[in-house]
Amino acid sequence: MGRWKVFDPRRSARSTRSARMITAAVSVALATTGLTACGNEPAGVVTLSWYTQPDNTGTFDTIAARCNAQAAGRWRLVTSALPSTADGQREQIVRRLAAGDRSVDVMNIDPPYTAELANAGWLSVFSAGERTRLLENVLESPSRSATWKGELVAVPYLANTQLLWYRKSVARRAGVDPAGKTFTWDQMIDAASRTGTTVAEQGKRYEGYTVWVNALVTSGGGSITEHNERGRDATVSVNSAAGQEAARIIRKLATSKAADPALSTSAEEESRATFDGPDGGFMLNWPYVYAAIQGNVQDGSVPRPVLDDLAWARYPRVRADTPSRPPIGGTNLAISRFSRHRAEAVEAVRCITAPAMLKARMLRAGNPVANSVVYDDPEVRAKFPMADLLRESIDDAGPRPVTPYYADIATAIQRTWHPQARVDPNSTPKRSARLIEDVLHDRRLL
Repeated sequence: MGRWKVFDPRRSARSTRSARMITAAVSVALATTGLTACGNEPAGVVTLSWYTQPDNTGTFDTIAARCNAQAAGRWRLVTSALPSTADGQREQIVRRLAAGDRSVDVMNIDPPYTAELANAGWLSVFSAGERTRLLENVLESPSRSATWKGELVAVPYLANTQLLWYRKSVARRAGVDPAGKTFTWDQMIDAASRTGTTVAEQGKRYEGYTVWVNALVTSGGGSITEHNERGRDATVSVNSAAGQEAARIIRKLATSKAADPALSTSAEEESRATFDGPDGGFMLNWPYVYAAIQGNVQDGSVPRPVLDDLAWARYPRVRADTPSRPPIGGTNLAISRFSRHRAEAVEAVRCITAPAMLKARMLRAGNPVANSVVYDDPEVRAKFPMADLLRESIDDAGPRPVTPYYADIATAIQRTWHPQARVDPNSTPKRSARLIEDVLHDRRLL
């Protein structure tokens, strides 16, 4: 992240040159791949492209097939896989939309990048009537990530959050109750230190680390930036009491006995391996780990007692008297402004986000969703015994900055808050605020 600058019309000469270069590159790419036209559409049937994240479960294809059956020949949804990384997905979508590629209809977009694409004028805005129908029963936090300057520019689809996963035996030995309403990061770190176990977290210099920093800042009552509708003139607010408290907690963990020695290079799977190991005690991670641990027990790579000892709770508090703001992830569905078939694309989005389709995705792929009613389904509750906690955590989550400059802000955070052992409450928030300000106003490059 950070290598691709956000589209901003005010950067006139440079933006124009960049857009021309992107347009030329995409035109060549489209010409060689044959994706510029829909010449193979059956007569009378509109073909809609749906760009999705890679999916080894086949669920996106299954949902497309079900929606096609419901469309009864009026349109046909065809899936195309984006690159495997969030950076790669953003890069491909930016390239295509900057070129005005009319073969793009529906897109899966990471929530942090939605504002960037909307600010550039590349996303179709939903009408008031469409907004009412598409946001029915959608949880609050995902809805905010799909809105830019008061307009709905995407529809929340998948919605992820992090939980606190812990070993029941470790909590008993430490004399703590992680499921208690006032359980804090300090209590968790101290409990792991007393029991000789670890707190597994994502500390690698990548998006997962920005998620951690942001969750601590928002849980402390602050934010990294404010007034994001002002674009690069947003208020940088990370240098605050909440930012300093976030830095204190990160440093405390990194310099404690509870720290994983590989903390500064750990992503989700590395932290899960630490938790599954003999020193596992506590872990902050996404809900996929529940099914992953079950699968590892079945294949013999993780001992059965690890699963039997597993429990979960809400994301820890920064302060005992203030509820946490858990991380939020997931996917938004957007329609390209350049689509030739907007009306059909809106119908397709309504079908994809219908509760029955969301249930299918959640059961088969294990992804939590943005619609609240799905969590009441008996099959979903059987597979996800923490369904109520997931719904609550997603609804109460603290989104990452909803800004067209998110990629630059995230990269600035990763540079100034890493490695964890060098984070300083007195200087790190200040340095990160200065770097964000400088990058937003073209005084420094990342």
